[in-house]
Amino acid sequence: MIESIEALRRVYSEAKGRAVQKQIDHVDVHCARFIGLSPFVVLASVDGQGAMDASPRGGAPGFVRVADARTLLIPDSSGNNRLDTLTNIIATGSVGLLFMIPGVDETLRVNGRARLNDDASILVTFADDKRTPKLVIEITVIDAYLHCAKAFMRSLLWSPASVVDRAALPTMGEMLSDQTGMPGVPETQAEMRARYAVDL
Repeated sequence: MIESIEALRRVYSEAKGRAVQKQIDHVDVHCARFIGLSPFVVLASVDGQGAMDASPRGGAPGFVRVADARTLLIPDSSGNNRLDTLTNIIATGSVGLLFMIPGVDETLRVNGRARLNDDASILVTFADDKRTPKLVIEITVIDAYLHCAKAFMRSLLWSPASVVDRAALPTMGEMLSDQTGMPGVPETQAEMRARYAVDL
């Protein structure tokens, strides 16, 4: 087992050149354009004991707002009320973001410090025809960099040939029923989609 950085570096050479130089401490014009086209971001956070969590966040392209070169705003959409990400932010404030654009193999990584903003004057600017968010995750950017396309090229994630028929898996209701042992007839996939549609 490799248990030290020295041992690790005997296997991997030092990062150099573009891999190091591409890391910046703000959102530039290219990062802002990427965020503006992205309908999906994975938000990673950590609690006070070091336990990690990664949560998917989605919306119309540009739902994450670039307030300025060092500040991002993410409206908190309705979910399951576990609040894993939000409680982690209160505990440590450390977050990492991975932005994706459908059809684009590159991704954008942003790391920073987060806090929960419930200023009504800001929340109202994120209101839509259904609701106003209860809070906005305000992120102060520490570093940002574009990530190479290799992982997406290897996975063929955006290739139509890679699309998996949903029927390859049991329904979400069936899987949760097996995992939890909850009584009753499992919700069908169509029932789940109809239930979610009301709250999107």
